[in-house]
Parts: sequence; C-alpha cells; structure tokens
Amino acid sequence: MRLFQYERAATPEAAVADCLAEDARFIAGGTNLLDLMKLQIETPAKLVDISRLDLGAIEEAEDGGLLIGALVPNSDLAADPRIVARYEVLARALLAGASGQLRNKATTGGNLLQRTRCYYFYDRHTPCNKREPGSGCSAIGGENRILAVLGTSEHCIATHPSDMAVAMRALDATVVTLKRDGDRRRIPLGDFYRLPGDTPQIETVLEPGELITHVALPPAVDGARHVYRKVRDRASYAFALVSVAGVVRMDQGRIAAAQLAFGGLAPMPWRNAEVEAALVGQEPSPALFERAADILLADARGQGSNDFKIPLARRTLAATLRELTEAR
Repeated sequence: MRLFQYERAATPEAAVADCLAEDARFIAGGTNLLDLMKLQIETPAKLVDISRLDLGAIEEAEDGGLLIGALVPNSDLAADPRIVARYEVLARALLAGASGQLRNKATTGGNLLQRTRCYYFYDRHTPCNKREPGSGCSAIGGENRILAVLGTSEHCIATHPSDMAVAMRALDATVVTLKRDGDRRRIPLGDFYRLPGDTPQIETVLEPGELITHVALPPAVDGARHVYRKVRDRASYAFALVSVAGVVRMDQGRIAAAQLAFGGLAPMPWRNAEVEAALVGQEPSPALFERAADILLADARGQGSNDFKIPLARRTLAATLRELTEAR
C-alpha cells in the first residue's frame, strides 16, 4: 500500500472541501476501498474520513417514504423495523449480501459504490480497461463466468456486485448528494450508474468530490409482495450469478403493479420497463413469465463461460414471479 494523506472531516461541507484533488477519496467502512488500496488498484494520495459525520440515521420523509443516511451500516438497515415491514425486499437483499461482520462495517453509500469483482480488474498483471483505460479487456475471450450478459460493450463486460443496489433499484430509490459548489442534487438510482461504453472506468455520474449523503426511498407500495431471489455458487456469502428483486401487487387475480430489478447480469443493477409493462394487467401464467423473460433477454449476449446465465436468468425470473403472484 502506498503512502497517503489522511484527514478526518467534521461536517459534510468540510468533507467535500477536503476532497478537492482528483486523486482523493472518501472513506467510511472501507470494506472495498482498503482491499483495492492493498492491491494498488486504487492509489489515492489522500483519504477523507467521513465515518464520524452525522449521516447515520434513518428518518421518516415528508412524502411517507424513508431517508437513509449514507453512513447507516448495512446491518442496521436490514434490521430496522420500518425496512422489514415496508421494504422487505431491501432487508432480504442486505442479508443475502455479506456476512454479519461485513454488514456491521459496510455503509449504505459505500455499498452503492462497490467496484466490480471481475478477476482481471483485481489482477494488475492483466489488461483491464476499467483499471487502465485503453489497455484492453482480458475477460472477453477469457474467464468470464461471473460477468455480464446485458449492457456490456467491446471494452468491458464487468458486473456490478451490490445486492442492496438491486433492491433499491426495484424500489425506485434516489441518491442525495452534496457537490463541491455546495449544491445538493437528487439522482434517481436508474440514472446514477453509467454503462461501460468506451469509458468503463467511469462508473457513476458523480462529479469529483461529490459526496453521497442520503438515499431516499419513496412510499412503499400498499399490499405488494416482496421477494429477493439470489442464485450463487455457494449458500454461504458469494456474489450473485443472477438475482431478482421483485415488488408485485395483485388485484383480483391480475398483476396490478410490478417492479423488477436484476443483479449479476449487467454493469449496473438492471431494470427493464418493457418487462414490467408486459406483466401489468395480466393473469399470471407460465406463458406470461416466458414472454417477460424474452423481453428481458432479447439483447443478452454471452461470452462463452457465462452463456449459462441467460437460461439461468430465465428460470430465476419465472421462479420469482411465481412466488410473487401465487395465491395465498
């Protein structure tokens, strides 16, 4: 690990002011950043410690939703009675995401900013456009079993690793930030992440030094069922091969509302409005679920070792929809 400067911020405004340099980083739980620094994948000249800022509360929002501080630990978020009662899919995703020790340290804001677990990104001796732009993508034609089949480019096929972000995408979460000029902005999670295109090293729309302060959840959908289904290589904590976060409301035997997000398939938590539109107003059936999968996977492209993800995603979506829509 290289030498770096360390400062502890007293306020969000001070944190943003302290993080002016392009090679400065915020640090809170550090569950991903410190690993990257040890491997010299991330080499910040300065760390701004935000772990003691007053951003660790979960508050009721005026619109009936919740405002989650960026420093709320994943364990606290998963156990909060309001999350369990109103946003069950989020609690399930958090519990599926990591061990208790990691959940105790990992924060809400940091979880959103996790970097890919692509093998080649972590191996400094192999080309990786995300780590070193213009060097190439070793995963294309290489070992890509855990990597993406949707939203990729010729420059990168990495997947986003977060379980929490998948559930938050299904819940229409909004990221609240503080910018260097003092302005605050609200970014829908669907607009927060960037597809790789020809700049895979740019993963979000955050500006340099912009600080996540909260994540806002809209009011819960009354009467909806929540499911988080995660398929992984082992029952103990592992990253998703395919995951589905689903929120569905039934009315008189038909699907009245559907919110679905997918993990393990793309460089960001994936959501397709056409899939949801095809479900709404329809009676659940195997044929309907197949049609939804056809829409979801119309542009899916395997790279050899990860071809299996396409039929796996089809089966996982069908199983999730059955669970969400079956009579109780």
